[in-house]
Amino acid sequence: MSPTALEQCLDKMRAAGISRAAMDNFAHYWQLCASGATGLIREDTIRPLTDPPRLDQVEVDDAAARDALQKTVIIKLNGGLGTSMGLDRAKTLLPVLEGRTFLDLIVDQVRYARERYEARLPLLFMNSFRTREDTLTHLERYPGLAVDGLPLDFLQNAEPKILADSLAPVPWPADPGQEWCPPGHGDLYPALLGTGVLDALVDAGFRYASVANGDNLGAAPNARLAGWFAASGAPYAAEVCPRTVNDRKGGHLAIRISDGQLILRDTAQTAPEEMEFFTDEFRHPYFHANNLWLDLVQLRDTLAERGGVLGLPLIRNEKTVDPADPTSPRVIQLESAMGAAIEVFPGATAIAVGRDRFLPVKTTNELLLLRSDVFELEPDGRLHSRVERIPEIDLDGRHYRLIDDFDALVTVVPSLRGATSLRVRGEWHFDAPAAVVGAVDLPDDGTPHSFR
Repeated sequence: MSPTALEQCLDKMRAAGISRAAMDNFAHYWQLCASGATGLIREDTIRPLTDPPRLDQVEVDDAAARDALQKTVIIKLNGGLGTSMGLDRAKTLLPVLEGRTFLDLIVDQVRYARERYEARLPLLFMNSFRTREDTLTHLERYPGLAVDGLPLDFLQNAEPKILADSLAPVPWPADPGQEWCPPGHGDLYPALLGTGVLDALVDAGFRYASVANGDNLGAAPNARLAGWFAASGAPYAAEVCPRTVNDRKGGHLAIRISDGQLILRDTAQTAPEEMEFFTDEFRHPYFHANNLWLDLVQLRDTLAERGGVLGLPLIRNEKTVDPADPTSPRVIQLESAMGAAIEVFPGATAIAVGRDRFLPVKTTNELLLLRSDVFELEPDGRLHSRVERIPEIDLDGRHYRLIDDFDALVTVVPSLRGATSLRVRGEWHFDAPAAVVGAVDLPDDGTPHSFR
């Protein structure tokens, strides 16, 4: 590939005012892509993580936990639009329970922890250029949310989509916004650096960051975890959960045989012929919850040593420039995963936490659960499960995948507390109080039905 293609990309980023740190990271991944890097992690190069420390077994002094939380900042990834659910705004603006959105519940969780522990506990959102305005407008209803002169958000970087055949930036005058994409949540690190937020946090006396996806309401502020992480002295830690048969698609941590370093392996980094190892919940018994703990001082020092480029593994994401038009030109989005940074930091560690720390919403299946009586809203803004085992939900994607269709068909959420599973095929209307008990399979006979 011609270096001219890279120069064209960098010129486009420079003209758009993209930070130097973001441009340096893009150039790194572009060169990896041009060299034919696949990012694959072979099974024979790793061994499973089988015995991480468990949060329910570690000793954490209450005073030390309180002190650690005083030095902690909460960062939520909020760049996703939820396009797989048909959304055109931040997913965190979706109502979850009692009319409260993800954003509202996150704010409730942080304000509760501030009061309980008398902690400053700043809350920052990493927004994208598509989610920033709506998010900040929604947060205006919470005066006093920002602390210590820090912003409520910082902006995720944007990068050019590149043509699959030439790696040059794709032109798309029909919709120039489609020429750009986010670099994946691995952009957390150059975004913190390039926006000056990392320096601002350290200068304000904050040492630790608790980072999680905005759609994971389980990742609330946790003094015990903060105390454990501070005492560990580790530069970086990842939360993992015991894996079940339903967690086969999630990424997992493993130990690299060559140097004993913890690394993250995602689906995109697994060879097709080795997926049987990746999906084996007994071979790899913990999945990566994408809840991270960072030592901000050590992060800043490492970024300085590496010229602002951590060098995370490449994720090569091939799409069409217009996702809604399969005939539009094939492009590559150069991405990375923030959890992959675990391999950058010697001494990085992991801790096994309860499933209550992992409540993501990726589809309307999970949204139905969160809106149901399986969960109740606690005073601290957390969702508490009322059942020992969360029922499995499988809604027909033809009718329920998009949020507008889902809301039209599910006007009254059924009781799921007595359910073990609910499988829906065809068009079923949930429009009156009803209960799912045991394993329920609603078949498709070609006509709409109401569930009673």
